[in-house]
Amino acid sequence: MTPIGWAQIALVLALVALTAWPLGRYIASVLAGAPTPLGRLLGPAERGCYRLAGIDPGRGMSWKAYAFALLMINAAHFLLLYAMLRLQFYLPLNPQGMAGLSPPLAFNTAMSFVTNTNWQAYAGEGALSYGSQMWGLTVHNFLSAATGIAAAAAVARGFAGGGLKQLGNFWADLTRITLYVLLPASLVLAVFYIARGIPMTLSAYVDATTLEGAKQTIALGPVAFQEAIKLLGTNGGGFFNANSAHPFENPDAWTNIVELWSIVAIPFALTVTFGRIVGDARQGWALFAVMGILILAAIGVVYWAEAGGNPLLTALGVDPALGNMEGKEVRFGIPMSALFVALTTGTSCGAVNAMHDSLMPIGGLVPMFLIQLGEILPGGVGSGLYGIVVYALIAVFVAGLMVGRTPEYLGKKIQAKEVKLAMLAVLILTFSILGGAGLSVALPVATASLANAGPHGLSEMLYAWTSATGNNGSAFAGITADTPYLDIGLGIAMLLGRFAFLVPVLAIAGSLGGKVKLAGGAGTFPTHGPLFIGLLIGVILIMGGLQFFPALSLGPIAEQVTLLACKTY
Repeated sequence: MTPIGWAQIALVLALVALTAWPLGRYIASVLAGAPTPLGRLLGPAERGCYRLAGIDPGRGMSWKAYAFALLMINAAHFLLLYAMLRLQFYLPLNPQGMAGLSPPLAFNTAMSFVTNTNWQAYAGEGALSYGSQMWGLTVHNFLSAATGIAAAAAVARGFAGGGLKQLGNFWADLTRITLYVLLPASLVLAVFYIARGIPMTLSAYVDATTLEGAKQTIALGPVAFQEAIKLLGTNGGGFFNANSAHPFENPDAWTNIVELWSIVAIPFALTVTFGRIVGDARQGWALFAVMGILILAAIGVVYWAEAGGNPLLTALGVDPALGNMEGKEVRFGIPMSALFVALTTGTSCGAVNAMHDSLMPIGGLVPMFLIQLGEILPGGVGSGLYGIVVYALIAVFVAGLMVGRTPEYLGKKIQAKEVKLAMLAVLILTFSILGGAGLSVALPVATASLANAGPHGLSEMLYAWTSATGNNGSAFAGITADTPYLDIGLGIAMLLGRFAFLVPVLAIAGSLGGKVKLAGGAGTFPTHGPLFIGLLIGVILIMGGLQFFPALSLGPIAEQVTLLACKTY
Protein backbone atom coordinates (compact mmCIF):
# COMPACT_ATOMS: atom_id res chain seq x y z
CA MET A 1 0.00 0.00 0.00
CA THR A 2 1.32 3.42 -0.95
CA PRO A 3 0.54 7.06 -0.09
CA ILE A 4 -0.39 7.68 -3.73
CA GLY A 5 -2.82 4.78 -3.61
CA TRP A 6 -4.46 6.10 -0.46
CA ALA A 7 -4.59 9.59 -1.98
CA GLN A 8 -6.53 8.23 -4.96
CA ILE A 9 -8.98 6.50 -2.64
CA ALA A 10 -9.31 9.62 -0.47
CA LEU A 11 -10.09 11.77 -3.53
CA VAL A 12 -13.12 9.68 -4.46
CA LEU A 13 -14.41 9.44 -0.90
CA ALA A 14 -13.98 13.19 -0.42
CA LEU A 15 -16.09 13.84 -3.51
CA VAL A 16 -18.79 11.57 -2.10
CA ALA A 17 -18.73 13.31 1.28
CA LEU A 18 -18.86 16.78 -0.29
CA THR A 19 -21.90 16.00 -2.41
CA ALA A 20 -23.88 14.03 0.19
CA TRP A 21 -25.36 17.05 1.97
CA PRO A 22 -26.61 19.08 -1.03
CA LEU A 23 -27.77 15.99 -2.91
CA GLY A 24 -29.55 14.60 0.14
CA ARG A 25 -31.37 17.90 0.74
CA TYR A 26 -32.35 18.06 -2.92
CA ILE A 27 -33.79 14.53 -2.88
CA ALA A 28 -35.76 15.37 0.27
CA SER A 29 -37.26 18.40 -1.49
CA VAL A 30 -38.16 16.29 -4.52
CA LEU A 31 -39.89 13.68 -2.37
CA ALA A 32 -41.82 16.37 -0.52
CA GLY A 33 -43.06 17.84 -3.81
CA ALA A 34 -41.39 21.15 -2.99
CA PRO A 35 -40.25 23.54 -5.75
CA THR A 36 -36.89 22.61 -7.25
CA PRO A 37 -34.64 24.23 -9.87
CA LEU A 38 -35.87 21.70 -12.44
CA GLY A 39 -39.53 22.15 -11.56
CA ARG A 40 -40.23 24.80 -14.19
CA LEU A 41 -38.69 22.66 -16.93
CA LEU A 42 -39.99 19.23 -15.93
CA GLY A 43 -43.13 20.16 -14.02
CA PRO A 44 -45.39 19.90 -17.11
CA ALA A 45 -44.03 16.40 -17.80
CA GLU A 46 -44.76 15.36 -14.21
CA ARG A 47 -48.30 16.71 -14.29
CA GLY A 48 -48.84 15.14 -17.69
CA CYS A 49 -47.86 11.73 -16.32
CA TYR A 50 -50.40 12.08 -13.52
CA ARG A 51 -53.20 13.09 -15.91
CA LEU A 52 -52.47 10.25 -18.32
CA ALA A 53 -52.46 7.69 -15.51
CA GLY A 54 -55.37 9.20 -13.58
CA ILE A 55 -53.27 9.70 -10.47
CA ASP A 56 -53.85 12.22 -7.68
CA PRO A 57 -50.32 12.81 -6.28
CA GLY A 58 -51.76 14.30 -3.10
CA ARG A 59 -53.69 11.17 -2.20
CA GLY A 60 -51.80 9.22 0.45
CA MET A 61 -51.52 5.45 0.73
CA SER A 62 -51.49 3.10 3.67
CA TRP A 63 -48.48 0.80 3.86
CA LYS A 64 -50.53 -2.01 2.33
CA ALA A 65 -51.68 0.13 -0.59
CA TYR A 66 -48.13 1.45 -1.05
CA ALA A 67 -46.70 -2.08 -1.06
CA PHE A 68 -49.41 -3.32 -3.42
CA ALA A 69 -48.74 -0.56 -5.95
CA LEU A 70 -45.00 -1.20 -5.72
CA LEU A 71 -45.39 -4.93 -6.25
CA MET A 72 -47.91 -4.62 -9.08
CA ILE A 73 -45.89 -2.27 -11.28
CA ASN A 74 -42.78 -4.39 -10.82
CA ALA A 75 -44.71 -7.58 -11.60
CA ALA A 76 -46.10 -6.01 -14.78
CA HIS A 77 -42.67 -4.84 -15.86
CA PHE A 78 -41.20 -8.26 -15.15
CA LEU A 79 -43.67 -9.82 -17.58
CA LEU A 80 -43.00 -7.15 -20.20
CA LEU A 81 -39.23 -7.59 -19.95
CA TYR A 82 -39.51 -11.37 -20.05
CA ALA A 83 -41.58 -11.16 -23.25
CA MET A 84 -39.12 -8.71 -24.81
CA LEU A 85 -36.13 -10.93 -24.09
CA ARG A 86 -37.87 -13.97 -25.51
CA LEU A 87 -38.99 -12.16 -28.66
CA GLN A 88 -36.09 -9.79 -29.27
CA PHE A 89 -35.33 -11.34 -32.68
CA TYR A 90 -38.62 -9.88 -33.97
CA LEU A 91 -38.18 -6.43 -32.43
CA PRO A 92 -36.54 -3.37 -34.05
CA LEU A 93 -32.96 -2.23 -33.42
CA ASN A 94 -31.39 -5.65 -33.75
CA PRO A 95 -28.62 -5.14 -36.33
CA GLN A 96 -26.72 -8.11 -34.92
CA GLY A 97 -29.66 -10.47 -35.48
CA MET A 98 -29.70 -11.63 -31.86
CA ALA A 99 -32.03 -14.54 -31.12
CA GLY A 100 -34.39 -14.57 -28.17
CA LEU A 101 -33.14 -15.84 -24.82
CA SER A 102 -34.15 -19.28 -23.57
CA PRO A 103 -37.08 -19.35 -21.09
CA PRO A 104 -34.87 -19.98 -18.00
CA LEU A 105 -32.36 -17.30 -18.99
CA ALA A 106 -35.12 -14.81 -19.88
CA PHE A 107 -36.72 -15.47 -16.47
CA ASN A 108 -33.41 -14.98 -14.69
CA THR A 109 -32.56 -11.79 -16.59
CA ALA A 110 -36.01 -10.22 -16.24
CA MET A 111 -36.07 -10.96 -12.51
CA SER A 112 -32.53 -9.68 -12.22
CA PHE A 113 -33.23 -6.24 -13.68
CA VAL A 114 -36.62 -5.79 -11.99
CA THR A 115 -35.05 -6.46 -8.57
CA ASN A 116 -32.06 -4.11 -9.12
CA THR A 117 -29.74 -7.15 -9.10
CA ASN A 118 -28.57 -7.01 -12.74
CA TRP A 119 -27.01 -10.45 -12.48
CA GLN A 120 -25.96 -11.41 -16.00
CA ALA A 121 -25.69 -15.09 -16.91
CA TYR A 122 -24.90 -14.05 -20.49
CA ALA A 123 -22.46 -11.80 -22.38
CA GLY A 124 -24.34 -8.60 -23.19
CA GLU A 125 -22.64 -7.93 -26.52
CA GLY A 126 -23.22 -11.52 -27.62
CA ALA A 127 -26.80 -12.07 -26.47
CA LEU A 128 -28.85 -8.86 -26.45
CA SER A 129 -29.91 -6.50 -29.22
CA TYR A 130 -29.68 -2.73 -29.03
CA GLY A 131 -33.45 -2.57 -28.57
CA SER A 132 -33.41 -4.99 -25.64
CA GLN A 133 -30.57 -3.06 -24.01
CA MET A 134 -32.36 0.29 -24.44
CA TRP A 135 -36.07 -0.45 -24.01
CA GLY A 136 -35.61 -3.40 -21.68
CA LEU A 137 -32.58 -3.16 -19.44
CA THR A 138 -32.09 0.61 -19.31
CA VAL A 139 -35.77 1.27 -18.56
CA HIS A 140 -35.63 -1.19 -15.68
CA ASN A 141 -32.46 0.40 -14.37
CA PHE A 142 -34.56 3.50 -13.78
CA LEU A 143 -37.60 1.63 -12.45
CA SER A 144 -35.74 -0.51 -9.93
CA ALA A 145 -33.68 2.42 -8.64
CA ALA A 146 -36.70 4.69 -8.27
CA THR A 147 -38.60 1.88 -6.54
CA GLY A 148 -35.87 1.55 -3.93
CA ILE A 149 -35.73 5.27 -3.20
CA ALA A 150 -39.52 5.49 -3.01
CA ALA A 151 -39.61 2.63 -0.49
CA ALA A 152 -36.92 4.33 1.59
CA ALA A 153 -38.97 7.53 1.61
CA ALA A 154 -42.03 5.64 2.81
CA VAL A 155 -40.03 4.08 5.65
CA ALA A 156 -38.63 7.46 6.68
CA ARG A 157 -42.13 8.95 6.75
CA GLY A 158 -43.16 6.23 9.20
CA PHE A 159 -40.84 7.86 11.74
CA ALA A 160 -41.70 11.44 10.86
CA GLY A 161 -44.89 11.94 12.82
CA GLY A 162 -47.43 10.37 15.12
CA GLY A 163 -50.74 8.81 14.20
CA LEU A 164 -49.88 8.58 10.51
CA LYS A 165 -52.13 6.32 8.46
CA GLN A 166 -50.43 7.08 5.15
CA LEU A 167 -46.83 6.76 3.94
CA GLY A 168 -47.13 8.99 0.89
CA ASN A 169 -48.12 8.23 -2.69
CA PHE A 170 -46.00 5.58 -4.42
CA TRP A 171 -46.82 6.83 -7.94
CA ALA A 172 -45.83 10.38 -7.07
CA ASP A 173 -42.60 9.23 -5.41
CA LEU A 174 -41.70 7.03 -8.38
CA THR A 175 -42.40 9.77 -10.91
CA ARG A 176 -40.58 12.53 -9.06
CA ILE A 177 -37.47 10.48 -8.35
CA THR A 178 -37.23 9.44 -11.99
CA LEU A 179 -37.91 12.88 -13.48
CA TYR A 180 -36.02 15.13 -11.08
CA VAL A 181 -33.14 12.97 -9.86
CA LEU A 182 -32.27 9.94 -11.96
CA LEU A 183 -33.04 11.19 -15.48
CA PRO A 184 -31.24 14.58 -15.38
CA ALA A 185 -28.22 13.16 -13.55
CA SER A 186 -27.98 10.30 -16.05
CA LEU A 187 -28.11 12.72 -18.98
CA VAL A 188 -25.24 14.78 -17.56
CA LEU A 189 -23.17 11.68 -16.84
CA ALA A 190 -23.89 10.25 -20.29
CA VAL A 191 -22.62 13.42 -21.97
CA PHE A 192 -19.45 13.22 -19.88
CA TYR A 193 -18.95 9.57 -20.79
CA ILE A 194 -19.45 10.28 -24.50
CA ALA A 195 -16.86 13.04 -24.26
CA ARG A 196 -14.40 10.56 -22.71
CA GLY A 197 -14.91 8.05 -25.53
CA ILE A 198 -17.73 5.73 -24.44
CA PRO A 199 -19.81 4.76 -27.52
CA MET A 200 -23.36 5.95 -28.02
CA THR A 201 -24.39 4.65 -31.43
CA LEU A 202 -26.92 2.45 -33.19
CA SER A 203 -24.39 1.41 -35.84
CA ALA A 204 -23.75 -2.28 -36.33
CA TYR A 205 -20.64 -4.00 -35.01
CA VAL A 206 -17.40 -3.16 -36.82
CA ASP A 207 -15.07 -5.73 -38.39
CA ALA A 208 -11.39 -4.84 -38.11
CA THR A 209 -8.12 -6.39 -39.21
CA THR A 210 -5.53 -6.86 -36.48
CA LEU A 211 -1.78 -6.33 -36.87
CA GLU A 212 -1.41 -10.08 -37.29
CA GLY A 213 -3.91 -10.02 -40.17
CA ALA A 214 -6.71 -11.74 -38.27
CA LYS A 215 -10.33 -10.56 -38.37
CA GLN A 216 -11.82 -9.09 -35.19
CA THR A 217 -15.38 -7.95 -34.54
CA ILE A 218 -15.57 -4.85 -32.33
CA ALA A 219 -18.86 -4.55 -30.48
CA LEU A 220 -20.45 -1.10 -30.24
CA GLY A 221 -23.85 0.17 -29.19
CA PRO A 222 -25.77 2.78 -27.18
CA VAL A 223 -23.50 2.33 -24.17
CA ALA A 224 -23.01 5.73 -22.51
CA PHE A 225 -26.57 6.35 -21.30
CA GLN A 226 -26.96 2.83 -19.94
CA GLU A 227 -23.58 3.16 -18.25
CA ALA A 228 -24.76 6.30 -16.47
CA ILE A 229 -27.91 4.83 -14.90
CA LYS A 230 -26.24 1.45 -14.36
CA LEU A 231 -23.96 3.08 -11.78
CA LEU A 232 -26.10 5.94 -10.51
CA GLY A 233 -28.95 3.55 -9.74
CA THR A 234 -26.62 0.90 -8.24
CA ASN A 235 -27.81 -1.49 -10.93
CA GLY A 236 -24.46 -2.75 -12.18
CA GLY A 237 -25.39 -4.68 -15.32
CA GLY A 238 -22.83 -4.00 -18.02
CA PHE A 239 -23.47 -3.46 -21.73
CA PHE A 240 -20.38 -5.63 -22.26
CA ASN A 241 -19.48 -8.86 -20.51
CA ALA A 242 -16.33 -7.35 -18.98
CA ASN A 243 -18.45 -4.58 -17.42
CA SER A 244 -16.46 -1.56 -16.22
CA ALA A 245 -13.19 -3.32 -16.97
CA HIS A 246 -14.05 -2.90 -20.67
CA PRO A 247 -12.46 0.20 -22.28
CA PHE A 248 -15.78 1.07 -23.95
CA GLU A 249 -17.47 1.23 -20.53
CA ASN A 250 -14.62 2.73 -18.53
CA PRO A 251 -11.91 4.21 -20.77
CA ASP A 252 -9.62 6.03 -18.35
CA ALA A 253 -8.87 7.23 -14.83
CA TRP A 254 -11.39 10.10 -15.02
CA THR A 255 -14.30 7.89 -16.00
CA ASN A 256 -13.25 5.46 -13.26
CA ILE A 257 -13.39 8.22 -10.63
CA VAL A 258 -16.80 9.41 -11.85
CA GLU A 259 -18.14 5.86 -11.93
CA LEU A 260 -16.96 5.24 -8.37
CA TRP A 261 -18.61 8.47 -7.23
CA SER A 262 -21.81 7.53 -9.07
CA ILE A 263 -22.08 4.21 -7.25
CA VAL A 264 -22.24 5.67 -3.74
CA ALA A 265 -23.38 9.27 -4.24
CA ILE A 266 -27.11 8.64 -3.80
CA PRO A 267 -26.87 5.90 -1.11
CA PHE A 268 -24.82 8.19 1.16
CA ALA A 269 -26.96 11.23 0.30
CA LEU A 270 -30.10 9.37 1.33
CA THR A 271 -28.92 9.37 4.95
CA VAL A 272 -29.16 13.17 4.76
CA THR A 273 -32.58 12.80 3.15
CA PHE A 274 -33.62 10.53 6.02
CA GLY A 275 -32.54 13.14 8.57
CA ARG A 276 -34.54 15.82 6.75
CA ILE A 277 -37.71 13.72 6.57
CA VAL A 278 -37.63 12.67 10.25
CA GLY A 279 -36.81 16.23 11.32
CA ASP A 280 -33.45 15.50 12.95
CA ALA A 281 -30.38 15.78 10.74
CA ARG A 282 -28.23 14.13 13.43
CA GLN A 283 -30.05 10.82 12.91
CA GLY A 284 -29.06 10.77 9.28
CA TRP A 285 -25.44 11.66 10.03
CA ALA A 286 -25.27 8.82 12.57
CA LEU A 287 -26.25 6.32 9.86
CA PHE A 288 -23.78 8.03 7.50
CA ALA A 289 -21.03 7.51 10.09
CA VAL A 290 -21.82 3.80 10.50
CA MET A 291 -21.78 3.25 6.76
CA GLY A 292 -18.59 5.28 6.35
CA ILE A 293 -16.62 3.59 9.13
CA LEU A 294 -17.41 0.06 7.99
CA ILE A 295 -16.85 0.69 4.28
CA LEU A 296 -13.50 2.35 5.05
CA ALA A 297 -12.47 -0.75 6.97
CA ALA A 298 -13.56 -2.94 4.04
CA ILE A 299 -11.58 -0.84 1.56
CA GLY A 300 -8.49 -1.10 3.74
CA VAL A 301 -8.69 -4.89 4.03
CA VAL A 302 -9.14 -5.42 0.28
CA TYR A 303 -6.29 -3.01 -0.52
CA TRP A 304 -4.02 -4.75 2.00
CA ALA A 305 -4.89 -8.23 0.73
CA GLU A 306 -4.27 -7.35 -2.93
CA ALA A 307 -1.20 -5.19 -2.36
CA GLY A 308 0.55 -8.03 -0.51
CA GLY A 309 0.66 -10.21 -3.62
CA ASN A 310 0.31 -13.96 -3.96
CA PRO A 311 2.55 -15.90 -1.54
CA LEU A 312 2.71 -18.83 -3.98
CA LEU A 313 4.28 -16.61 -6.62
CA THR A 314 6.53 -14.95 -4.07
CA ALA A 315 7.82 -18.39 -3.02
CA LEU A 316 8.69 -19.02 -6.68
CA GLY A 317 10.81 -15.87 -6.76
CA VAL A 318 8.32 -13.43 -8.32
CA ASP A 319 8.74 -9.88 -7.03
CA PRO A 320 5.63 -9.08 -4.91
CA ALA A 321 6.13 -5.31 -5.21
CA LEU A 322 3.31 -4.92 -7.73
CA GLY A 323 0.90 -6.94 -5.61
CA ASN A 324 -1.75 -9.25 -7.03
CA MET A 325 -2.47 -7.82 -10.49
CA GLU A 326 -4.25 -10.92 -11.77
CA GLY A 327 -7.66 -9.95 -13.12
CA LYS A 328 -7.01 -6.21 -12.77
CA GLU A 329 -6.65 -3.43 -15.30
CA VAL A 330 -3.23 -1.75 -15.46
CA ARG A 331 -5.17 1.44 -16.21
CA PHE A 332 -6.54 1.47 -12.66
CA GLY A 333 -4.08 -0.52 -10.57
CA ILE A 334 -4.67 -2.09 -7.18
CA PRO A 335 -5.86 0.97 -5.17
CA MET A 336 -8.71 1.93 -7.49
CA SER A 337 -9.56 -1.72 -8.11
CA ALA A 338 -9.77 -2.34 -4.35
CA LEU A 339 -11.96 0.74 -3.95
CA PHE A 340 -14.25 -0.43 -6.74
CA VAL A 341 -14.49 -3.92 -5.19
CA ALA A 342 -15.59 -2.55 -1.82
CA LEU A 343 -17.97 0.15 -3.07
CA THR A 344 -19.71 -2.03 -5.65
CA THR A 345 -20.43 -4.75 -3.07
CA GLY A 346 -21.03 -2.38 -0.15
CA THR A 347 -23.84 -1.17 -2.41
CA SER A 348 -26.09 -3.37 -4.51
CA CYS A 349 -24.32 -2.23 -7.66
CA GLY A 350 -22.31 -5.27 -8.72
CA ALA A 351 -20.43 -3.46 -11.50
CA VAL A 352 -16.76 -4.45 -11.62
CA ASN A 353 -13.53 -2.98 -12.97
CA ALA A 354 -11.57 -6.06 -11.83
CA MET A 355 -12.44 -9.74 -11.72
CA HIS A 356 -13.51 -10.80 -8.22
CA ASP A 357 -12.67 -14.43 -8.90
CA SER A 358 -9.01 -13.41 -9.16
CA LEU A 359 -8.89 -11.64 -5.80
CA MET A 360 -6.81 -13.10 -3.00
CA PRO A 361 -8.98 -15.20 -0.65
CA ILE A 362 -9.29 -12.47 1.99
CA GLY A 363 -9.80 -9.90 -0.74
CA GLY A 364 -12.69 -12.03 -2.02
CA LEU A 365 -14.08 -12.60 1.46
CA VAL A 366 -14.67 -8.87 2.03
CA PRO A 367 -17.06 -8.23 -0.90
CA MET A 368 -18.90 -11.46 -0.11
CA PHE A 369 -19.33 -10.45 3.54
CA LEU A 370 -20.41 -6.91 2.61
CA ILE A 371 -23.26 -8.35 0.56
CA GLN A 372 -24.16 -10.84 3.31
CA LEU A 373 -24.54 -7.99 5.79
CA GLY A 374 -27.59 -6.94 3.79
CA GLU A 375 -26.16 -4.41 1.33
CA ILE A 376 -26.30 -1.57 3.84
CA LEU A 377 -22.78 -0.10 3.67
CA PRO A 378 -24.05 2.18 2.17
CA GLY A 379 -26.31 -0.21 0.27
CA GLY A 380 -28.31 0.25 -2.90
CA VAL A 381 -30.26 3.37 -3.75
CA GLY A 382 -33.01 3.31 -1.14
CA SER A 383 -32.54 -0.35 -0.18
CA GLY A 384 -29.40 0.50 1.79
CA LEU A 385 -31.25 3.07 3.86
CA TYR A 386 -34.25 0.95 4.75
CA GLY A 387 -31.92 -2.00 5.31
CA ILE A 388 -29.77 -0.19 7.86
CA VAL A 389 -32.93 1.11 9.58
CA VAL A 390 -33.87 -2.54 10.19
CA TYR A 391 -30.52 -3.06 11.91
CA ALA A 392 -31.03 0.18 13.87
CA LEU A 393 -34.31 -1.21 15.24
CA ILE A 394 -32.53 -4.38 16.30
CA ALA A 395 -29.77 -2.30 17.91
CA VAL A 396 -32.16 -0.24 20.04
CA PHE A 397 -33.96 -3.46 20.97
CA VAL A 398 -30.65 -4.88 22.23
CA ALA A 399 -30.02 -1.65 24.14
CA GLY A 400 -33.48 -1.89 25.70
CA LEU A 401 -32.80 -5.45 26.84
CA MET A 402 -29.59 -4.34 28.54
CA VAL A 403 -31.25 -1.60 30.59
CA GLY A 404 -34.70 -3.16 31.03
CA ARG A 405 -36.55 -0.41 29.18
CA THR A 406 -38.92 -0.48 26.22
CA PRO A 407 -36.74 0.48 23.26
CA GLU A 408 -37.45 3.62 21.27
CA TYR A 409 -36.16 4.86 17.94
CA LEU A 410 -36.85 8.39 16.76
CA GLY A 411 -39.61 8.80 19.30
CA LYS A 412 -41.43 5.58 18.40
CA LYS A 413 -41.70 2.64 20.80
CA ILE A 414 -40.22 -0.49 19.27
CA GLN A 415 -42.37 -3.40 20.39
CA ALA A 416 -42.63 -7.10 19.66
CA LYS A 417 -44.36 -6.64 16.30
CA GLU A 418 -41.62 -4.45 14.85
CA VAL A 419 -38.81 -6.63 16.19
CA LYS A 420 -40.40 -9.79 14.76
CA LEU A 421 -40.84 -8.15 11.36
CA ALA A 422 -37.24 -6.90 11.43
CA MET A 423 -35.90 -10.36 12.24
CA LEU A 424 -38.15 -11.90 9.58
CA ALA A 425 -36.62 -9.59 6.98
CA VAL A 426 -33.07 -10.45 8.07
CA LEU A 427 -33.71 -14.19 8.24
CA ILE A 428 -35.22 -14.27 4.75
CA LEU A 429 -31.81 -13.20 3.41
CA THR A 430 -29.97 -15.73 5.55
CA PHE A 431 -32.28 -18.56 4.54
CA SER A 432 -31.92 -17.81 0.84
CA ILE A 433 -28.11 -17.44 0.92
CA LEU A 434 -27.18 -20.37 3.13
CA GLY A 435 -30.09 -22.60 2.10
CA GLY A 436 -29.51 -22.03 -1.60
CA ALA A 437 -25.74 -22.45 -1.43
CA GLY A 438 -25.97 -25.48 0.85
CA LEU A 439 -28.45 -27.26 -1.40
CA SER A 440 -26.42 -26.39 -4.50
CA VAL A 441 -23.12 -27.83 -3.28
CA ALA A 442 -24.96 -31.09 -2.56
CA LEU A 443 -26.46 -31.42 -6.04
CA PRO A 444 -24.35 -32.61 -9.00
CA VAL A 445 -26.49 -30.53 -11.37
CA ALA A 446 -25.23 -27.42 -9.56
CA THR A 447 -21.64 -28.40 -8.79
CA ALA A 448 -21.13 -29.15 -12.49
CA SER A 449 -21.17 -25.37 -12.96
CA LEU A 450 -18.06 -24.86 -10.82
CA ALA A 451 -14.68 -24.33 -12.45
CA ASN A 452 -12.79 -25.08 -9.22
CA ALA A 453 -12.87 -27.70 -6.48
CA GLY A 454 -12.09 -27.27 -2.78
CA PRO A 455 -12.62 -24.05 -0.82
CA HIS A 456 -12.54 -21.83 -3.88
CA GLY A 457 -15.29 -23.85 -5.52
CA LEU A 458 -17.41 -23.43 -2.40
CA SER A 459 -16.66 -19.70 -2.49
CA GLU A 460 -17.87 -19.50 -6.09
CA MET A 461 -21.20 -21.09 -5.22
CA LEU A 462 -21.61 -19.18 -1.96
CA TYR A 463 -20.84 -15.91 -3.72
CA ALA A 464 -23.43 -16.63 -6.41
CA TRP A 465 -26.27 -17.15 -3.92
CA THR A 466 -25.04 -14.24 -1.80
CA SER A 467 -24.96 -11.92 -4.79
CA ALA A 468 -28.38 -12.97 -6.08
CA THR A 469 -30.11 -12.73 -2.70
CA GLY A 470 -28.36 -9.46 -1.89
CA ASN A 471 -29.46 -8.05 -5.27
CA ASN A 472 -25.83 -7.27 -6.07
CA GLY A 473 -25.14 -9.04 -9.36
CA SER A 474 -21.37 -9.44 -9.22
CA ALA A 475 -19.93 -12.95 -9.35
CA PHE A 476 -16.89 -15.16 -9.02
CA ALA A 477 -16.62 -15.71 -12.74
CA GLY A 478 -15.50 -19.33 -12.39
CA ILE A 479 -19.12 -20.39 -12.07
CA THR A 480 -21.14 -21.20 -15.21
CA ALA A 481 -24.40 -19.52 -14.30
CA ASP A 482 -26.50 -20.11 -17.41
CA THR A 483 -27.99 -23.48 -16.53
CA PRO A 484 -31.69 -24.17 -15.93
CA TYR A 485 -31.04 -24.92 -12.25
CA LEU A 486 -29.12 -21.74 -11.51
CA ASP A 487 -31.21 -19.54 -13.80
CA ILE A 488 -34.39 -20.47 -11.92
CA GLY A 489 -32.86 -20.89 -8.46
CA LEU A 490 -30.94 -17.62 -8.47
CA GLY A 491 -33.92 -15.83 -9.99
CA ILE A 492 -36.06 -16.91 -7.03
CA ALA A 493 -33.29 -15.79 -4.67
CA MET A 494 -33.35 -12.33 -6.28
CA LEU A 495 -37.12 -12.16 -5.78
CA LEU A 496 -36.82 -13.07 -2.10
CA GLY A 497 -33.93 -10.69 -1.50
CA ARG A 498 -35.81 -7.73 -2.93
CA PHE A 499 -39.51 -8.05 -2.27
CA ALA A 500 -39.77 -10.63 0.53
CA PHE A 501 -37.40 -8.36 2.47
CA LEU A 502 -39.15 -5.14 1.48
CA VAL A 503 -42.73 -6.01 2.43
CA PRO A 504 -41.95 -6.60 6.15
CA VAL A 505 -39.98 -3.34 6.17
CA LEU A 506 -42.97 -1.42 4.80
CA ALA A 507 -45.13 -3.16 7.41
CA ILE A 508 -42.77 -1.86 10.09
CA ALA A 509 -43.09 1.65 8.66
CA GLY A 510 -46.88 1.38 8.67
CA SER A 511 -46.92 0.15 12.25
CA LEU A 512 -44.57 2.85 13.51
CA GLY A 513 -46.31 5.58 11.54
CA GLY A 514 -49.53 4.92 13.44
CA LYS A 515 -47.86 5.26 16.83
CA VAL A 516 -47.67 8.42 18.90
CA LYS A 517 -44.34 10.19 18.59
CA LEU A 518 -42.90 10.53 22.08
CA ALA A 519 -40.76 13.37 23.34
CA GLY A 520 -37.30 12.38 24.51
CA GLY A 521 -36.67 12.19 28.24
CA ALA A 522 -33.87 11.55 30.70
CA GLY A 523 -34.11 7.80 30.12
CA THR A 524 -34.23 7.96 26.33
CA PHE A 525 -31.30 6.31 24.58
CA PRO A 526 -29.86 8.90 22.16
CA THR A 527 -29.55 7.45 18.67
CA HIS A 528 -27.36 10.12 17.17
CA GLY A 529 -24.17 9.90 19.23
CA PRO A 530 -21.00 7.81 19.33
CA LEU A 531 -22.50 5.21 21.69
CA PHE A 532 -25.32 4.38 19.29
CA ILE A 533 -22.94 4.40 16.32
CA GLY A 534 -20.69 1.91 18.11
CA LEU A 535 -23.66 -0.25 19.14
CA LEU A 536 -25.06 -0.33 15.61
CA ILE A 537 -21.67 -1.28 14.17
CA GLY A 538 -21.39 -4.05 16.73
CA VAL A 539 -24.87 -5.42 16.01
CA ILE A 540 -24.21 -5.43 12.23
CA LEU A 541 -20.89 -7.25 12.57
CA ILE A 542 -22.02 -9.71 15.25
CA MET A 543 -25.18 -10.68 13.40
CA GLY A 544 -23.27 -11.05 10.16
CA GLY A 545 -20.56 -13.08 11.84
CA LEU A 546 -22.95 -15.41 13.65
CA GLN A 547 -24.88 -16.14 10.49
CA PHE A 548 -22.13 -16.46 7.90
CA PHE A 549 -18.78 -17.12 9.58
CA PRO A 550 -19.13 -20.95 9.49
CA ALA A 551 -19.69 -20.87 5.73
CA LEU A 552 -16.94 -18.31 5.17
CA SER A 553 -14.52 -20.38 7.23
CA LEU A 554 -15.00 -23.30 4.83
CA GLY A 555 -14.57 -21.09 1.78
CA PRO A 556 -12.27 -18.05 1.59
CA ILE A 557 -10.77 -18.45 5.07
CA ALA A 558 -9.83 -22.08 4.44
CA GLU A 559 -8.43 -21.07 1.06
CA GLN A 560 -6.28 -18.36 2.65
CA VAL A 561 -4.89 -20.79 5.23
CA THR A 562 -4.14 -23.30 2.48
CA LEU A 563 -2.49 -20.60 0.39
CA LEU A 564 -0.23 -19.57 3.23
CA ALA A 565 0.79 -23.20 3.61
CA CYS A 566 1.62 -23.17 -0.13
CA LYS A 567 -0.84 -25.98 -0.90
CA THR A 568 -3.22 -25.88 -3.84
CA TYR A 569 -6.34 -27.77 -4.88
